[in-house]
This record gives sequence, C-alpha cells and structure tokens, in this order.
Amino acid sequence: MGKSSRKLAGLIVGLLLASVVSAAGRVELNPSHPDRYTVVKGDTLWGIAGRFLREPWLWPEIWHVNPQIKNPHLIYPGDTLVLTYADGRPILSLVRGSYEVKLSPEIRSTPLASAIPAIPVDAVQQFLSRPYVVGRGELADAPYIVAHADEHVIGGAGNRIYVRAIRTDEHTRFDVVRPGPAYRDAETGAFLGYQALYIGEAELQRTGDPATLELLRTTQETREGDRLIPVSDAQPLVTFFPKAPDQQVRGSIIGVLGGITEIGQFNVVALDRGAEAGLAPGDVLAIESRGETIKDTVTHSRHKRVTLPDEQAGHLMVFRTFPRVSFALVMDAIRAIHVRDRVHNP
Repeated sequence: MGKSSRKLAGLIVGLLLASVVSAAGRVELNPSHPDRYTVVKGDTLWGIAGRFLREPWLWPEIWHVNPQIKNPHLIYPGDTLVLTYADGRPILSLVRGSYEVKLSPEIRSTPLASAIPAIPVDAVQQFLSRPYVVGRGELADAPYIVAHADEHVIGGAGNRIYVRAIRTDEHTRFDVVRPGPAYRDAETGAFLGYQALYIGEAELQRTGDPATLELLRTTQETREGDRLIPVSDAQPLVTFFPKAPDQQVRGSIIGVLGGITEIGQFNVVALDRGAEAGLAPGDVLAIESRGETIKDTVTHSRHKRVTLPDEQAGHLMVFRTFPRVSFALVMDAIRAIHVRDRVHNP
C-alpha cells in the first residue's frame, strides 16, 4: 500500500472511530457479561455480541482496528475476546495466539470459510440468491417452457424441457421461476413488485426456438409457462455488518418466506422497504406487533372499539435488498410476530 493510500486509510479509520466515540454513550453492557470469552465452533458474531451488550447490533462501537494483524476483522474458534475499559469506555479486544488485536468494523464479502459468521447463514442460504422480486412486465419477455419432452405434462430433475426462445449460448445455466403474489405497501397498498418463485435450475443443451434444456434440480414440478432467468455469476454477500440503518426507516412485514405461517426467531420475512428507502444488507430494525382493535365491552355504546398500543416484538436484520422490498432474518422474538407488524430503527 502506498504512502498516500495509507494516509487515506488512516483518515477513514479515524472518521469511523470518531463516529463510534460519539455514539458510544448509548452502549449498555449486558449485566451478566463475561470479562473474557473463548470462541467455539457454531458461534455467531450476533450471539457473541449479545453476551457482552444489551443491544448486539451496537457491537462495532466497542471494537477497533489493528492493521498490524492479517484479517483482524475475522474471528475464529479458539480466539479469546477480552473486555477492558479506556477512559470509561468498554473496549473488546481479540487475543489470537501471541497477539492481542482490535476488531475492525468493516464489511467483508469473502471471509475465510473457518471464520465465524455474523448470523446463522444456514437460515438464509437458500434466500441469498433466490427467490427474486421482479417488477411489472419484467418476466414478460423472458424465455418460457412451452412443453416437456417425452410427453410429460410436468417436469422434474432429469427431465428435458422445450423453451421459447434461447437463440444463443451466452448463458448455459438458468433458474426456472414462476410469477408469484404481488408485494404491496402495508399502509398504502402501493404495488412494490412480484415474488418470482424459484422452481429449479436447468442447463442448456441446444439453442433454438424452442431450445432444449435439462432440469438439473427442482423444488417442485415445472409447468408450461414457467419462465427462465440466467443464473448470475455474482457471489451473494454472506458476511454482514449488523448496524442501525443510516437513515430513519419505517415499514412493515409484508410476507414470510419458506412456506411457514408463524413467524419466530431465524425465520425469513419480506419488508415493504428496500434500497430506495436506504436499507442495506446488515441493517437491523426493531419489530413492533400491531395493537389489536377490540370491542370495548365496558362502555354502553354498541359500536365503541379501541386499538391497543403496539408492543415490542423483537429485532430483524436485512440480508438482501431490492429497490422497494427487502428480505430479513428475525434475530430475536419476545412475542408472536405477524405479517403487517411494523418495523423501524432500533
């Protein structure tokens, strides 16, 4: 790294630390926090931060940078975290072998496989690149299944499909998707996009109109009319930096993914706010259950109804954004969570 680059990096780090110090007054330690903790396999940054802090998403505010150690932003099983104080501020240090290092508050998208993740990645793995959220007409011109080979009415892994129309071999792998329900703003009803349900993956065998493809894997049977989207070569972000959003965000849960009906910890939900509202992967939001509207049985009025206040229900972390919709993982839940519950800055 050149001298000017080091100066620039030092300036950026200084600005980061200055913002951390200005916000550190709101950091509260977990009353039962340890003075030191040794990381074990299966830990997550969120879980470790919860051992030391009341609010785990504030963990970067007590961790710092030590550029002398390779990959100090990564934590591995066997590392020991030590809590100390400087000028009354809590500081979390990392002891690795003979080195004591400070943790870096940076986003990294390509960590070593053995480093612990920020969240349980298994809970979101299938949603990192699929399913999709698409706009009106976005699938209208996409290739589609016109028939299945060997007189099959539906298709599964190992079957061949005929698709209109794939005329070049620019892409050889395709996701098979099916237009799903519309996502709408919970308050205004405004259209936000369609969920494109992931059905399977297919490989191109012969170009043409129709083209021939083989289904490599499926989550359910393919049908005529299912659309094909080229598989992206981009690697999805798998390491996140939990933090509060950079701007005020207020929205609602508008869907739940994964075929479940009750929402709890480590379930994936859809929000009616996305990148256009300033959300980014790693942003943490508080969840409030909407107060139920009930009949007042005490009053003499036959039509008197009252809406109970919203109640804190938990927290979630955004892991994937689209322009007007986001997918998020519920990190903790202290009561039942429902579609249309509100979300906002923690």
